[in-house]
Amino acid sequence: MTTDAAASPKSPDQPRLDEQQVRDILRQVIDPEVGMNIVALGLVYRVEVAPGSLVIEMTMTSPACPMGEMIVGDVRAALKKALPDTIEPDIRLVWEPPWNPSMMDEASKQHFGWEPE
Repeated sequence: MTTDAAASPKSPDQPRLDEQQVRDILRQVIDPEVGMNIVALGLVYRVEVAPGSLVIEMTMTSPACPMGEMIVGDVRAALKKALPDTIEPDIRLVWEPPWNPSMMDEASKQHFGWEPE
């Protein structure tokens, strides 16, 4: 479930963040093993933005992903630049449903040579 409710801005002059803006921020985070952003890869399952809070549920391509901690750290760093200091994002690493290549966007599938479904 996602919501378009806005988080508090860093300053009164800054626009409030919505789900799409958070996903745009997360597009800056690259999975170093495949060289693509985590949104295009389908690793971001849920973004919920509400006044004073942000919840992100995401996964890795495998529970054994050696880059998991680094990617979550990169997510935190990207969000810290855009979020007010009063919001600590709740980033949840989840394993259900298990990630699979069908979760990637079409451009990513084409990049890897996978046929559209």
